[in-house]
Amino acid sequence: MRDCTLPGLIADTAQIDGRLVVSGCHLTGPLVLNRTQINGELDLRDTRISAPGAAPGAGAGAEAISAIHAQVAGDALCTNLVVEGTFRLSGASIEGEFDLEGASLRAPGANALDAYHVRISEDLTFHPGFSAEGRIILTGATVAAAIGFCGARLSNPGDIALEAVDVTVARNFDLGLGLRVDGAVRLDGTHIGTELSLRDAELTHKDGTALSLRATQARETDLRTRRPIDGAVDASNARLGTLYDAQDTWPADLRLADATYETLAVPLPATERVRWIRRTTDAYLPQPYEQLSSTYRRLGHEDEARTVLLAKQRHRRATLPPHTRLWGHVQDAAVGYGYRPLRAGLWLLALLACGSLYFTLHTPAPLDPGKAPPFNAVFYTLDLLVPIITFGQENAFAPRETGQWLSYALIVAGWILATTVTAGISRAVTRQ
Repeated sequence: MRDCTLPGLIADTAQIDGRLVVSGCHLTGPLVLNRTQINGELDLRDTRISAPGAAPGAGAGAEAISAIHAQVAGDALCTNLVVEGTFRLSGASIEGEFDLEGASLRAPGANALDAYHVRISEDLTFHPGFSAEGRIILTGATVAAAIGFCGARLSNPGDIALEAVDVTVARNFDLGLGLRVDGAVRLDGTHIGTELSLRDAELTHKDGTALSLRATQARETDLRTRRPIDGAVDASNARLGTLYDAQDTWPADLRLADATYETLAVPLPATERVRWIRRTTDAYLPQPYEQLSSTYRRLGHEDEARTVLLAKQRHRRATLPPHTRLWGHVQDAAVGYGYRPLRAGLWLLALLACGSLYFTLHTPAPLDPGKAPPFNAVFYTLDLLVPIITFGQENAFAPRETGQWLSYALIVAGWILATTVTAGISRAVTRQ
């Protein structure tokens, strides 16, 4: 049937030995293909189908196409198809390509496309010119090749525009190159054989999760959107493989709890990456820091890894009671929680210089002038600073007044340095 005007077409449970062509037609009623078996192509190119009573642009709820559990032995060609109402083909099987290039599906406030648990043996394409008003459902779908939304327009403001939960795609899932979405995109639990790409896409879902990648798995993930995603990005428990991103398009709210990636295509300095994982409203979580530090280690950047782990301890400190935070500040200033061990040496040298200078100018009196060794201000200060080790100076001389208070301060500082260094070494050994 080509270039026909029909009140609808009901062919449910039909068996067609060849192609079914309804091309260039105008159907004012539904196309029903439930459990239909087509042993060739399904050709709906350039056809317009309206649900019963649906005015143009207002096909909420009613089904314009119903192809539940339909079986198509070839391609499903829907180029430039216009549908006023829901296009439903849940449970359908297509042995070729499902092509929706240039199609327009309109079901505002309802499901524009319900492809729940469809099985497609080749590509599923929504390439340039495709537009949808309402929700696109691909949940549970299995696509043996790729899914592409390049240049498409999806609109379901305030709700989910694309629901592709637990989808299995053998190759790419392409949501980039000009895709514009007004509404949320949910890809939770989806398995992607090669790359998940949102490069140059624009996503808007204010005051909500614009992109959900919870438990998503991909070999490569490209999050270089055209502009920062307007809404939260939730990648909790995702396995992102090689991660591509751009600093100028980082989302304001990024959730990376238990997310893993093999490498960062753009590592950046650790201080910048710490700002990246801190772009979240969630409470303190150690795993994103551990994941980032291990990534730097695999790249051979040990200093950057220590910077990340230091930032982790500082973030954790903010969640502790005041008295515990105070000890944390001491550890941070002294040795950077063990990740800045040279800092302890600098403190030691500074205190050694101060003590040596003072006791050189104000030599303490010997306790037993007949047995006391010659006074040495440097080793006397070291005796005060370094616990356990002794050079025989501290027990032989007794400072007075200001010198006595300085000696107390050096002893306390020495124990603090020793304790913090020990804590840092213990933390490093535990980490290894």
